[in-house]
Order: sequence, then C-alpha cells, then structure tokens
Amino acid sequence: MKKILILGSSGQIGFHLQEYLIQKKYKVLNFDIVEGKSNDLRKKNNPKLIKLLKKSDYVFFLAFDVGGSRYLKKYQNSKNFIINNMMIMSNTFDLLSRYKKPFLFVSSQMSNMLYSNYGLLKLIGERITSILNGNFVKLWNVYGVENDISKSHVITDFVLKALKLRKIQMLTNGKESREFLYADDCCEALEIIMKKHNFFKNQKKELHLTNGIKTKILDVAKIIKKSLGKKNIKIKIINGKSKDNVQLNKNNKNNNFLKKYWKPKVSINLGINKIINHYLKD
Repeated sequence: MKKILILGSSGQIGFHLQEYLIQKKYKVLNFDIVEGKSNDLRKKNNPKLIKLLKKSDYVFFLAFDVGGSRYLKKYQNSKNFIINNMMIMSNTFDLLSRYKKPFLFVSSQMSNMLYSNYGLLKLIGERITSILNGNFVKLWNVYGVENDISKSHVITDFVLKALKLRKIQMLTNGKESREFLYADDCCEALEIIMKKHNFFKNQKKELHLTNGIKTKILDVAKIIKKSLGKKNIKIKIINGKSKDNVQLNKNNKNNNFLKKYWKPKVSINLGINKIINHYLKD
C-alpha cells in the first residue's frame, strides 16, 4: 500500500485530500501543527517529520501560513507571516532534498503577483521545487467545507454568514471575478499529478488547477441567496467603493495543459449546495 504524507493535513485542502486518499485505499500519514507542537514545520530537523518522511512514498506539501482574503489582508504584510512561511519552506525543502522524496508543492495563481508577500513566497517555493525532485501546481480559488473559520475563504465565509446571520456582508462591491474549483475536483487532480509525477516533471510546463470559469463575487452571493430561498437571505455591501486589495483585480490567464489529463466535474452551483447541506446537517 502506497504511503502518502500530507503536510498541512488539517488545512482547507489537506482535510479534503486525506479523506479522498483514504477512500482510494492509500495509507495516509497526517502532519499538521493543529495536532500539536511536535508537528511544527518551523522546527529544524523535526524528528517526527523525519520519521514520517522515511516511511512515505510521496509527499504533498500543502502546509503554509495562509487563509482567505480577509486573513491575507490582515496578516500578509506582517513580519510573522513572512518569517513563518520562510521557516516552513526552508526546513521542509531541506528534508525533502535530504531524503530525496518525490513531492508536490501546492502553490497559487497569485505567485506572479509580486506586490503580494503571499504571492512572492509561493514563487520562491516554486523555484526551489523546480531544483528538487518535486512538481508544483498553481491553485485557483479552491473552495469546500473548512474547519478553521478564522481562515475561511470567500464561499465558505458567505455560506456561514447566510446561515448564522441571514445576511451576506460583502467587504467589496463584488465586481471582482475568480475561477472557483470545488475541493473534490482538486483532490482528484492532485492524485493524478502524484501518479504521473515523473511525466509532469519531465514536461517542464506549469500546472494550473482551475475550472477555467470566471464568477463574480457578487454572483456567488446571489447563488447562495437563491439556494437558501426560504430563509430570506439579504446581501449587504458594506462599502460599495471598496475594491479587491489582495489581488488588486488582476486576472491571470490559466494554463490549460492539465486539462488534457483531468476535467472538473462539480459546477459552482452544485459545489455551493454541497457546502450548504454539510453545514445544515452540522
């Protein structure tokens, strides 16, 4: 049985990925700081990490100090944010190199937005990955059920506001658009990249993981409102003049190379309904 180590296994994507891989009959090794101090990647030569690396056949490097746009707006220009992520990458890449493990570094489509410290840090991670036995993939706005609400991304944040407050409070005018990808589709693609690790490494092409469909933030709120029709949800724009100050309204062009080997299945309407149903049951 193939042993897969997930660094950041309790995070937004890691949480879904471990469930997905277990269903696929892999042996999953979890590692996340929320499980205790022994799981802190900022600790050099972490003995628990070394033990798990020796056991693993493949590593998903998901761990990062990050959250949704609210979190980035508040923290990405702080000293701690930058140093935390630099330490995470320095220590982890050092051990991945030492034990020559194949791995996938999960980056972001923001890695070319060098006015963003988050984007710059992800770019550095991509550069180091390219030198080592790794691939990197740029994620475009993955959404799904989240455990850490303080770091929640826009769709989950809107759903929870609608359910708890019966209103969706928007911090911008909602005209900015994003390409959203449901977590299950993301996990399927991550498995494909893992299984074709050497192939993608030899292609020397960027891997972009997105559904390729742009949706305005305001339209996301409208979909949630429609899905919860009987609850009479209100959409409230707190500051109509406020614009996207995380991505600065920059729209990248995605690379469709990965679409030759994988296709997303879940529409944004279906994905939002899945999240709503989960939290209603919860």
